[in-house]
Amino acid sequence: MEDLTPLTNLQQCSEGAPRKKKMTERQPLLLQSDASDYEGSRGSAARPVRSSPPDNTLVNVHSEDSLAASGSGDDEHGLTDKSNYNPTHHRTLEHPTSNFDTLIHLLKGNIGTGILAMPDAFRNAGLYVGLFGTMIMGAICTHCMHMLVRCSHELCQRFERPALDFSEVAFYSFESGPEGLRRYSILARRIVTTFLFITQIGFCCVYFLFVAMNIKEVMDHYYNIPLTIYLLILLAPMIMLNLVRNLKYLTPVSLIASMLTVAGLAISFWYMLQDLPDVHTVNPVATWVTLPLYFGTAVYAFEGIGVVLPLENNMRTPQDFGGTTGVLNTGMVIVACLYTAVGFFGYLKYGEHVRGSITLNLPQGEVLSELVRISMAVAIFLSYTLQFYVPVNIVEPFVKSHFRTTETRNLSATVLRIALVTFTCLLSICIPNLGPIISLVGAVSSSTLALISPPIIEMITFYNVGYGRYNWMLWKDFLILIFGLCGFVFGTWASLAQILNGTTN
Repeated sequence: MEDLTPLTNLQQCSEGAPRKKKMTERQPLLLQSDASDYEGSRGSAARPVRSSPPDNTLVNVHSEDSLAASGSGDDEHGLTDKSNYNPTHHRTLEHPTSNFDTLIHLLKGNIGTGILAMPDAFRNAGLYVGLFGTMIMGAICTHCMHMLVRCSHELCQRFERPALDFSEVAFYSFESGPEGLRRYSILARRIVTTFLFITQIGFCCVYFLFVAMNIKEVMDHYYNIPLTIYLLILLAPMIMLNLVRNLKYLTPVSLIASMLTVAGLAISFWYMLQDLPDVHTVNPVATWVTLPLYFGTAVYAFEGIGVVLPLENNMRTPQDFGGTTGVLNTGMVIVACLYTAVGFFGYLKYGEHVRGSITLNLPQGEVLSELVRISMAVAIFLSYTLQFYVPVNIVEPFVKSHFRTTETRNLSATVLRIALVTFTCLLSICIPNLGPIISLVGAVSSSTLALISPPIIEMITFYNVGYGRYNWMLWKDFLILIFGLCGFVFGTWASLAQILNGTTN
């Protein structure tokens, strides 16, 4: 998952929950909200729409207090009669999205720096293993997204909630699961939130490196300056950009970044298709040693599961999200085809010399290729703030809680933003290796969110419902879980080994 797109915040309703003071400033990507922030009526059959400024959220992480308060009216196990409850009839939405809008958001949420790293992933897998492996990986990740949506629907009905985000699905699945696991519901929520934080911090490090390496590639034609200098030069403007707290003011920035990304990808594809060599010039199958690196990069690229629930929750017609020809399948088929095409032709074109980003392989000195590097560097630079809002808004409420006055709270928030941006810059300086760091982020955090968490959540959610004939759901979830755990262990080991060996690409 990459460029997270600002979406309209879903407004929920919770009867019986104590009213709390609404936040005066919504954080654009991650909102620490209360159940009282959602207005609506359980009895209404229509889905009301409320207009408001589009300073929207993408990922909602609710406080433990709000989760406890929202479940206070349920029975002993937090379960209610779900037979007549339809969650989609109880959502109050700000600017609900159409199917096409949702498709565009899904594509933008899944396409970013990961697609430029796919040729390097193919190098670690081999041409044909990468070709079929990427399609299989896309199918598994898409199925896990469907699993998460299905669990969300089941838990929304079970607890009579209009909508849930990723961390809440984990929380409520444990709350209604086996008796011995209910004590771990808050822990499950914290784990999902923690790995979301790690994932986004990793994305920010990749963005820092990507921008610096592409600028260096352009400037090396004129001056030979160390990569660390470029990273330090980028630090000040990156801090200034991320001091803007309301994403509403960054909407033009996001639009520019999207246009530059599309243009850069198109020109990069044009370069890759020029004078393609024969398929026999590259390895059809790579060694087992590098295969875990392929897994990490591929799951990094496909890890868009964090945007799935916000997208579905915000649709005007959420019933069109799933299904064989629904928005989710349509979008992920497009994503998988793009990833496969870029990986296949990029590796075929540049072979074993392919680098961590395909833009780094474009010819030096040519005006068009230099424009691609500059445009992609600017696009990723402008997109950094979208990734950054997620981790900063996970930590910011905790930091602010230690201060009482408005001035000190605002000052602490500013210092936190400066510290986190500087932290990602320092990590990039310590590990100036784009390919392995992408694989490491994918293996550690993306695999946890995309491949490990969904089967665990589904097994626990349907514990009392059943796993189908011959327990097929249980076996299927178990196999996906083993696959994710193996990728986590071996991908992390291979990525760390390559980073420690100092191999650069």
